[in-house]
Amino acid sequence: MAKVHLVLQGKGGVGKSVIAALIAQYKANKGQTPVCVDTDPVNATFEGYQSLNVKRLNILEEDEINTRNFDALVELIATSEDDVIIDNGASSFVPLSHYLISNEVPALLQDMGHEMVVHTVIAGSQSLLDTINGFSQLVSQFPAESLFVVWLNPYWGPIEHQGKTFEQMKAYTNNKARVTAIIDMPKLKDETYGRDFAEMLENRKTFAEALEDSSLSIMTRQRLKIVRGQVFGLLDNAAVL
Repeated sequence: MAKVHLVLQGKGGVGKSVIAALIAQYKANKGQTPVCVDTDPVNATFEGYQSLNVKRLNILEEDEINTRNFDALVELIATSEDDVIIDNGASSFVPLSHYLISNEVPALLQDMGHEMVVHTVIAGSQSLLDTINGFSQLVSQFPAESLFVVWLNPYWGPIEHQGKTFEQMKAYTNNKARVTAIIDMPKLKDETYGRDFAEMLENRKTFAEALEDSSLSIMTRQRLKIVRGQVFGLLDNAAVL
């Protein structure tokens, strides 16, 4: 049974493409060959990772999103024996979510023997309330066939509101049964680990590519190796992956 990993969040710039790339690299590190798809009509960041062989799904027609073009995504998923990883942009968040729900795609995929896993991001600082609201909307709208993984991204600030952590907020406690895993990402915002990781992302390089790049210093590669171990260790604990 293939799992369909869909990265969804209505707030832009919170790390959706980074998460899609990390899931793909984790799968590849386990010897799998995931099918990677970028549906972002504006910023196709995921597609920029050439070594991941990301397919671009064009959903625009005359600068307008045609939701019927998502039919091609379902056809791709239906025939895949490997896991599928889909990165979706903020601009197409509402159209894709509506398409999946109104066409009862999660149930359809389950009938096909597939499983949909929705990955969503909670980001700190000014993005906190928007991303929490986005999570609440997704959980309330998607049917029981959909599993949820929440990624806590503290890069812009702590995941905390009025003295409460995410796990203490009503958005989570009211929907705890729907969440199969919480991945608490490392902050990585210093001049060593943070800078090395940021430059790797900017160059759309995978950990494997960076670790084999002799133009990088020994310590840069050492730090990236440590970060990879930390991130992949977190994903090892998420049984749904």
